[in-house]
Amino acid sequence: MTGRPKTATPLWQSIAATMRAAIAEGQYPEGSRLPTESELAGRFGVNRHTIRHALSALIEDGLVHSRRGAGTFVLARPLDYPLGTRVRFHQNLHDAGRLPGRQLLSLEERPSSDAEAHRLKLKPGDAICVRHSLSLADGTPVALAEALYPSARLPGIADAMRSERSVTRALASIGVEDYRRSQTRMTATLADASQAAHLRVREGAPLLMTEAISFQDDLPVEVGQTWFASDRVTLTLDHLEP
Repeated sequence: MTGRPKTATPLWQSIAATMRAAIAEGQYPEGSRLPTESELAGRFGVNRHTIRHALSALIEDGLVHSRRGAGTFVLARPLDYPLGTRVRFHQNLHDAGRLPGRQLLSLEERPSSDAEAHRLKLKPGDAICVRHSLSLADGTPVALAEALYPSARLPGIADAMRSERSVTRALASIGVEDYRRSQTRMTATLADASQAAHLRVREGAPLLMTEAISFQDDLPVEVGQTWFASDRVTLTLDHLEP
């Protein structure tokens, strides 16, 4: 028998992974045009249909966009996002030369579950403020977050979150001038349908999930989970401050 040997990974997925890595490493800078379909087909030894399938995956991941008659162009490079004891989204993006944005998806006050109360050092059923938000860099979604705040410990937290897009400014407005992340847990997961829609990735795309607790003095002021689009963000663990 002749022909290309069978592989466990479909060719288009392998090609898409190679192009993702090349974009992440800066081989194709932001705003640059990728090689044509014909050029890529010649490089990888496949037909143009396979190349189109790979490029469609990159478009779904938000790494490139296609202009009719002009070609396929690279969007913003993956964001280098440091995780330390003081994690500030807006400051991190400004430091990286990117324009930060945040959309408030929902905000509610409700009784805490047993697990939530335990993490926030509350009694089960104590009121908490739950905030769901979408973080953007240069207009592109990069992270989806759920954050829990103890309502009695932080009077006025819900109103502050409604009026301020920045979590840091919202907390400062009610007297939390400084807070520190005490621990961060990272895991890999796959995007469900809702996460995929918000982050503009395909369902089942890889995400990086972080779980963290932030303290003011010895009491938790925030428990959060964040799902990062893994192709758009590189998470860096900073040395923890004493």
